[in-house]
Amino acid sequence: MRVLIVEDEPYLAEAVRDGLRLEAIAADIAGDGDTALELLAVNSYDLAVLDRDVPGPSGDEIARWIVASGSGIPILMLTAADRIDDKASGFGLGADDYLTKPFELRELVLRLRALDRRRAHARPPVLEIAGLRLDPFRREVFRDGRYVALTRKQFAVLEVLLTAKGGVVSAEELLERAWDANADPFTNAVRITVSALRKRLGEPWLIATVPGVGYRIDPDAGADPGADPGGGLGGGPGGTDE
Repeated sequence: MRVLIVEDEPYLAEAVRDGLRLEAIAADIAGDGDTALELLAVNSYDLAVLDRDVPGPSGDEIARWIVASGSGIPILMLTAADRIDDKASGFGLGADDYLTKPFELRELVLRLRALDRRRAHARPPVLEIAGLRLDPFRREVFRDGRYVALTRKQFAVLEVLLTAKGGVVSAEELLERAWDANADPFTNAVRITVSALRKRLGEPWLIATVPGVGYRIDPDAGADPGADPGGGLGGGPGGTDE
């Protein structure tokens, strides 16, 4: 899951971003309305967390833009405006949820997970295929009943692959969905993470490589998962799993 946080208090925004990362949720920060609109125009986000009172175009204007764009991005307003009239106007602008400051990070995470589940109607609460079971809310993965310990990035990548239901996911999309805007587009982090994830899940391999295209979950991948898809996202220097 990738989230845009629109918040002009740097310490709060960074604390939320870091907390979400611990829950395998990638997050970008926009400290003003202009930056938020620029990021929304070039990136694909699953959710937007908006403070209503930010410099430039306000959170309200950003909410209107999201609704008018037809992107369907769920909006959670995270603001100090806590009167019932404020909440009513926020929902009237198209907000899907409303959380007032101060707040508990755990509650924010639960609300984001619920909004994401509501957005993806076809996605089951628990993702399962060929004996592999991923619970996105408990952040647990089991294979044939065996618990599999994964890093945050490995978990996020596996969740994206399972959500695709056997479809091919490009390295670019994995980088976009499981990392954040600071990720180097020429890093080999995707290849490293997928390779480590395969080893954690064990044989027979479940993640197949489609050369030149990307990766997919394939119960028949067998002992040979295929060659790396190549390109800047697979073969450049640097990059580590998290």
